[in-house]
Amino acid sequence: MIEIQNASFSYTEWEDEEDTQYTSRVLHQITSSIKPNEFVALLGRNGSGKSSLTRLLNGIELPSEGSVQVEGRFTHVSQSIPLIRRAVQIVFQNPENQQVGMTVGEDIAFGLSNIGYPQHQIQERIAWAIDLVGLDADEDRPVTHLSGGEQQKLALASVLALSPRYLILDEATSMLDPVARKQFVRTLHEARKRQPFALIYITHHLEEVLEADRWILFRNGHLYLDGSPDQFLTNEALLSECGLELPYYHALALSLQGKGIPVSTSLGIEELRELLCRFN
Repeated sequence: MIEIQNASFSYTEWEDEEDTQYTSRVLHQITSSIKPNEFVALLGRNGSGKSSLTRLLNGIELPSEGSVQVEGRFTHVSQSIPLIRRAVQIVFQNPENQQVGMTVGEDIAFGLSNIGYPQHQIQERIAWAIDLVGLDADEDRPVTHLSGGEQQKLALASVLALSPRYLILDEATSMLDPVARKQFVRTLHEARKRQPFALIYITHHLEEVLEADRWILFRNGHLYLDGSPDQFLTNEALLSECGLELPYYHALALSLQGKGIPVSTSLGIEELRELLCRFN
């Protein structure tokens, strides 16, 4: 389990002209937890604190106050950081920022070599990771020859090869088109079925996290609301206030309900088709 206790985070900057130091707090007294194999979505406007929190979860940054504990190990204990970073992996927005190899195989092998994975098993593990994420490329393919969607799958394969217990996706689909986004999310869920791990997912596309166990909403560095997706999906005003837009069918369902038409908030294409036939 990941346990966050009263964690605040501030960063220090300098004014070049006056050489003045000042501190800006971006997270305020966050208390929460993430269970093994749980699917948690972190939501909110840009700058609300989501990404800052994820950097605390694997020790990239340390809380200014409070603590973060991963599987019983505190991130402020330097000896624990290697094990924490192996347990908590991150896939960032731009996959090119994570590429370290010239080819698909080299990119996956880099992380495996760093953790001391048995050398004679690395080739087998590379093939396993490529298959796990459904990447249609052999290990000799240059990474520069991959599409954006393929590069994101490679980034996912590289971290899943390390068998993380917690995977953070920081707007990992924001550079993909809608079709590639759907394919990537589908790949992600298939991978979780084959190798379970907790998923901590930052996104502005709510349709990608409808199956999440919990949504956590951030506002101005504060944890504002934590609950099941159903608690949010009926509150369009709150989501809009926090820079989030309801998925199309949920927004349509609320609109129809407002006109007295009985439909479920989980309106889908089949129910919509039946409604259109009925009223025509």
